[in-house]
Amino acid sequence: MMLLRRPRRGAHRSRAGALRLAAVAVLAAAALAPALTGAGAQTTKRKPATHTVVMEGTSFEPAALTVTLGDSIEWVNKDFFPHTATASDAFDSGIVPAGKSWTHTPAEKGEASYACTLHPTMKGTLRVK
Repeated sequence: MMLLRRPRRGAHRSRAGALRLAAVAVLAAAALAPALTGAGAQTTKRKPATHTVVMEGTSFEPAALTVTLGDSIEWVNKDFFPHTATASDAFDSGIVPAGKSWTHTPAEKGEASYACTLHPTMKGTLRVK
């Protein structure tokens, strides 16, 4: 008859406990690594973008645009006559001659409907999030 030896009491628990402790240490190190190296801050910072709205054929293209606060919008006049991009309380390009452009960087979040004061059927919407 063969006798099976029972493991020492607590030996199994101590190995399992050591493995759990090692796993927790590895996970904690992985979670803290971006904060310690500054890598997390670099991935969340976004460089401001420049968006283009074309004034052509007496319309704005795109007619609706959503941007992030800090981004710039450049209105480019590709028509043979002047236009404006005017939102009563938000911005006013003044007259943008044919072949020229005007750039605006919104200072706050919100939505503004705008139009060309010279061609009132030209309408657009700018959303800043």
